[in-house]
Amino acid sequence: MTTETPALVRPVVRAGEIRVDNVSKEYGAGELYKSVVKDCSFTVERGKLTVMIGPSGCGKSTLIRLMAGFEKPTSGTVLLNGKPVAGPGRDRLVVFQETALFPWMTTYDNIMFGPRARGEDDAQAKALAEFLLDKVGLKQFRDKYPPQLSGGMQRRAELARAMINNPEVMILDEPFRGLDEMSKELMWEYYARLYEESRRTNFFVTTDIDEAIFLADRLLIMSNIPTQVCAVMEVDLPRPRKLSDMVDSDRANQIKMAALSVLHREAMKSFAGGSRAATDFIEAYSKRVRKPAP
Repeated sequence: MTTETPALVRPVVRAGEIRVDNVSKEYGAGELYKSVVKDCSFTVERGKLTVMIGPSGCGKSTLIRLMAGFEKPTSGTVLLNGKPVAGPGRDRLVVFQETALFPWMTTYDNIMFGPRARGEDDAQAKALAEFLLDKVGLKQFRDKYPPQLSGGMQRRAELARAMINNPEVMILDEPFRGLDEMSKELMWEYYARLYEESRRTNFFVTTDIDEAIFLADRLLIMSNIPTQVCAVMEVDLPRPRKLSDMVDSDRANQIKMAALSVLHREAMKSFAGGSRAATDFIEAYSKRVRKPAP
């Protein structure tokens, strides 16, 4: 029997806006000097799911660290709701590529880690943890440890652990990269539903064009290193979204071909310089283009 969760358990979703304003990031000096981000500007709009895609190694993860406040830009400014980002904060939470669940804690205890660290181990926090366990489909696995969960379950647990802290912006760095194709596509639909229910501001980084088109409200296409935005595309596909509807969608394919064209151009620039990542992309590009029906 399913019981209705009391309204007080459901948090009022906070949706912030991040603006990256003419940001550059450089490392080292002399022969060790490297420019990773150069004069980069974009906005992660309030209540939107913004997806950033670009060649491997172009600087996307560096931008995440700057937005999260883990590092400071060499020049330019990162703003949250119009105020400069001075360091890490619970208003911006990052879900990384690698699992960050504590293996010695149960699923429930992992989700409760944030509230407990803040001294909020009260009835409201516990009720919210139970609500999120149910929301991500892990209620029956609350007492399991991370090694006992599948890769997709671990990803769902990490989403719940971030959501319980009610951040203004969720930042995700290729969170489904290590999953097999079936699990990955299931997670796309699952994550899309979570977003569509809450409309929390989300910034999602990927190198997978199909993932990007399926999830995004707005697509930022990045140049090769040093990275900057080379194209912005509005993904005007209806929500809620299902993968089965996307397969034969002419509009989805139009957006995909336009995005691939920009990515291919950037990869060719890098390919001329001998980049292995560019070679990999060009090989993948030829497999991604949907051939016209006979």
